[in-house]
Amino acid sequence: MLDINRRHRRRCKHRHEGRQYRHCDCPIHVDGFLGGRRIRNALRTRNWTRAKEMVRDWEIAGRIVEEEQPQQLTTVADARKAFLADAKARNLRPATLYKYDLLLRQLQIFADNAGLTAVNQFDLNTLRKFRESWPNRNIAGKKKLEALRTFFQFCWESGWISHNPATKLKAPKTITPPTLPFNDDEVSRIIAACTQYSAKYGGTGHANAHRLLALVLLLVNSGLRIRDAVTLPRERIDDKGNLFLYTAKTGTPVKLPLPPAVVEALSNVIGTNSQYFFWTGESKPKSAVGDWQRSLRKLFRLASIPNGHPHRFRHTFAARLLQAGASLENVSRLLGHQSTRITEKYYALWIKERQEQLEADVRRTWSASSSLPHGTPLAHGVGNGHIN
Repeated sequence: MLDINRRHRRRCKHRHEGRQYRHCDCPIHVDGFLGGRRIRNALRTRNWTRAKEMVRDWEIAGRIVEEEQPQQLTTVADARKAFLADAKARNLRPATLYKYDLLLRQLQIFADNAGLTAVNQFDLNTLRKFRESWPNRNIAGKKKLEALRTFFQFCWESGWISHNPATKLKAPKTITPPTLPFNDDEVSRIIAACTQYSAKYGGTGHANAHRLLALVLLLVNSGLRIRDAVTLPRERIDDKGNLFLYTAKTGTPVKLPLPPAVVEALSNVIGTNSQYFFWTGESKPKSAVGDWQRSLRKLFRLASIPNGHPHRFRHTFAARLLQAGASLENVSRLLGHQSTRITEKYYALWIKERQEQLEADVRRTWSASSSLPHGTPLAHGVGNGHIN
């Protein structure tokens, strides 16, 4: 007769429940006699019901029935290495490669703690437990789930797993945060705070006041993402003050004229590398961006803007263009969006032509008030009265 039992891991919070506890994720072992021979094996499953079925099949057959295994058993480490190598061969952006690498390092740590070695040992329940360990929520959690599905799709296409278990993971509910550009007063306060920055953070701050002012002016007048602005080469600005936009995300080439004050501020920037305005060219772009983001957070505090964020400069640039009557297509091209639908999703409120049309439609309904009988609240206006 064969018996199954849990071998609780040291960190298992159910160790006190004993070896017959069914609902944790610790390895399951079998112990007993089968066909006159002592059997003490680790079962390749953590599912109690599945373990009972395996032992029952063994007892019926009078021997250990080996399950069919894939011809190629690929470890998590090997699959991770192959996936990242393929991603690099596809010339994905460094930021995308970093996110994939971070996710797979977390997956490797989870697999090590759970005693999983091969990618075919991951099932839906295991991936649900992995997702529970994420700190990411909202859009970040959704994007991370997409990356996880991509990895297991790669494993399936490589023939290492029989199906993609990540496809059955339901996407989290997401709330799109409102697009909040800086208003004119906030922009003025941010620029004014640059003069205070050197006095307050001059000894410890990463950037001096002038370089920080130049970065702020560039962000608010170009719509560049913080990474593209920080790593901007000097050669991207020609003698006429035109910025050659070649966004890292979409690779869309566009020329954008910069105001003379911005060109002058950039020309006076003195950095450690003559090829870049704000980057040494030696550190990783992510590290450089992190340094400047910390400097900008200090600047926002000086300007008394508690919800300040570098991406709001990009929103400000887009909102100003749309309010000035720029077409949605042109704004989308300047922002480097892959589709005007993305631009419309985030900036529909500031499309001048649409807003004017909405206002005109509402005003046309006012003519209906002329046909109302004299004495009605609508005809005279509500005033201080009440509508019952």
